[in-house]
Amino acid sequence: MSTDHIRVPLVKPGTIPKLNAIESRIMAERGRISLLYQVLLNSEPIAAGWEQMLTAVRNKTAVPPSLRELMILRVAVLNHAEFEFEAHIPHALKAGVSQEKIDYIKSIDLSELFSEEERLLLQLTDHMTLNVTVPEELMMSLSAHYNPQEVVEIVATVAAYNMVSRFLVALNISH
Repeated sequence: MSTDHIRVPLVKPGTIPKLNAIESRIMAERGRISLLYQVLLNSEPIAAGWEQMLTAVRNKTAVPPSLRELMILRVAVLNHAEFEFEAHIPHALKAGVSQEKIDYIKSIDLSELFSEEERLLLQLTDHMTLNVTVPEELMMSLSAHYNPQEVVEIVATVAAYNMVSRFLVALNISH
């Protein structure tokens, strides 16, 4: 894998002693220090905050993993973040998302292949990613289906992965 195209230098894990603590936390949560984190380590406070926020979004919310991964994949598609899309396919499969749904998430039309709940969350994802604003009726539907904690966690998931994908695309982090 060539990393020549990345717009900032990679920080090789273990080479900067002051980063040992954050590198240890990343390893504990992720099992490795990925290309994304090797870029993030250029800024210790950003890497630390990123790791804490994304760990909360991915591992500490009530959002079911299959729904979370569908939203993440959709954000990646809409933001042309191929690295993010490819990185989340194994997570989606592990969470029980079918390969057919993973393939179809790239489609403009959210067909009957997706459940009513999945379509609701994917519509929210589309609005938040493409338009930023979310129609009142869509938020009302979301609030009718989920409690306030779940609404916050769902919206935070879409928002966080918009941040991730836009960071990846801006710094040209791809595989």
